[in-house]
Amino acid sequence: MTVTPAISEPAPPAGERPAHRDPNVLRWLGAYASSAMGDNVYYVALSWAAVQSGTPSQAGLVMALSAAPRALLMLGGGVIADRFGPRRVLIASNGVRCAAVVAVALLLLVSSPGLWLLGLLALVFGVVDAVLMPALGALPARLTARGQLARVQGMRGMAGRLANVVGAPLGGLGVALGGAAAAFGAAALLFTISLPLLTAVRMGPRPSPQEWPAAGGEATGHGPPAGPELPAGQELPGRPTAARELRDGLHHIRRNPVLARLIVVIALTDLGFVGPLNVGLTLLADERGWGAPGMGWVLAGFGAGAGTMSLLLTVRGRVPRAGLALSVAIAVGAGAIGALAYVPTVAAAVGVALAVGLLAGLSGALCGALLQTESDPAYIGRVTSVSSLFSLGLAPLTFPVTGAAIALWGTGPVFAASAGVCALGGILGLCSRPLRRAELPR
Repeated sequence: MTVTPAISEPAPPAGERPAHRDPNVLRWLGAYASSAMGDNVYYVALSWAAVQSGTPSQAGLVMALSAAPRALLMLGGGVIADRFGPRRVLIASNGVRCAAVVAVALLLLVSSPGLWLLGLLALVFGVVDAVLMPALGALPARLTARGQLARVQGMRGMAGRLANVVGAPLGGLGVALGGAAAAFGAAALLFTISLPLLTAVRMGPRPSPQEWPAAGGEATGHGPPAGPELPAGQELPGRPTAARELRDGLHHIRRNPVLARLIVVIALTDLGFVGPLNVGLTLLADERGWGAPGMGWVLAGFGAGAGTMSLLLTVRGRVPRAGLALSVAIAVGAGAIGALAYVPTVAAAVGVALAVGLLAGLSGALCGALLQTESDPAYIGRVTSVSSLFSLGLAPLTFPVTGAAIALWGTGPVFAASAGVCALGGILGLCSRPLRRAELPR
């Protein structure tokens, strides 16, 4: 039985502008979309250049080099986002990425430096991503009212889908017209476009944690007061060390019953989800004889489902009983992931993937919105870094494990086991009273 949560569109409180009509939010959305398209173009350029410069195994190693610094430094990136402000961190991060790909593009035009240069570029992007990702998650809470955060997550989901659809073909076109150097140049241009848009974004003052109400409506009173961003290079007198700030952020998660359980739910869901939907799907298509076109149709079904849910959340704005809705969506979606390995035809697989996309789009947006509404603003970068550590740092490490497991036991058992890990996340959410009863603000 498929559970479809009721989605309402309450009128925003007086003086609260809907996020999809807020020019400030739209500037941020344009910057995010441009940067995300640049990411897609960059990965196409990097993979093509790596394949042309070395063996397939060497190219795979270059593509994987970003994961290590991203996983090792992600928590520190959350401290940086909270200390210096997410907008400033995003501007600096995109500036570094732009400069790095421009330098590589110029070197590729005048010489053939080999794999070492591409590996160095991948490492630079991994380090920058460790700082950029927490700031990206922390910024929406500073741009709009708390009641608009679910809508903002829907808008971000749509922009991400658009970036995937446009960015990869744009990267391929750049490679076809001028090789990897031209594609790297296109990525740099997209990163550059994001910079004036981010500069034009205006953030509201950061209230102190004592003034920030939790989703239930009561002030939490955790942590030291936090004011507006400081000028670059200046710190508050007596500010604690970065290590102490990181410990404070982790303690903030532990003592908030919703956040603590939500982080575990996110970790289980990501660890069970990304392997089958990346490596596993490729091997499944090969096993069933669907080929690359069949795999493309299945991915299109997933993208259509996730995009549709993002659009619905953007328009409607709020899901009642958000904690219950995300837990049910994860549990039902886990069943759909397990079923994907047993459907007999491409058409059936596309239908199942559509359901997976709808449910994953809903649960992902609600997880992001609840993370932001439950976090004190002084800690939101560090909270985001912990969730991103699992999503973007540790979960990709399951790729080789998934491939090896499928080689030993086949796609069916591995998809079922991965679905079981996802289902544990949904069951934990349903069994946790604080998370099950968590609500988004009106």
